Amino acid sequence: MTYPIHSLEANLKKISAGLLMSLDGVIEAPDQWQMPYYSDEVGETIIAQLAKSSALLLGRKTYQEFAGYWPNADSSDRMAGALNGIPKLVVSNTLDTVEWQNSSLITGNVMEEIARIKQLPGNDISMSGSGTLIKSLLLAGLLDELQLLVQPIVVGHGSHLFENGGDHQPLTLVDSKTLPKGVIHLTYQVEK
Repeated sequence: MTYPIHSLEANLKKISAGLLMSLDGVIEAPDQWQMPYYSDEVGETIIAQLAKSSALLLGRKTYQEFAGYWPNADSSDRMAGALNGIPKLVVSNTLDTVEWQNSSLITGNVMEEIARIKQLPGNDISMSGSGTLIKSLLLAGLLDELQLLVQPIVVGHGSHLFENGGDHQPLTLVDSKTLPKGVIHLTYQVEK
């Protein structure tokens, strides 16, 4: 364990994953297709999820993409402030260090460590992107909530959150909102 868990122990409870998704279920490379549908309300939805969380859980690829941009973003940007300020838990068995401020590395038996962290009292753990990690957490029974921002576009190719051949995973819709530009915010509770 290479992160200061003592500073997080009083603040974590459930894992809530947020994803940008096309109408045909693609989650890969949203930077290439979602910007025409971005609005202040979409940004506020993402910031609100981060604001109620004690930490942001990221897979290696998403961490590297975010760490390559957000630390250098305009400090007056609310999204940059939210992402730079929140403690980040980075899941990787290939990285040796994480340099982005407030970042800590989770290595080794990742699912066991995340299960341990989940048992600690406190606020939610948010996720942004990190589709591979989300799939692993679903399979391990560790994901509690999915927040999907469905964009009104058919991408036609790319990775999907739910690929063929997976097990059934019951979900319960707990909230839905229509945002500007045809984006739908769907919040699902993962049934255990």
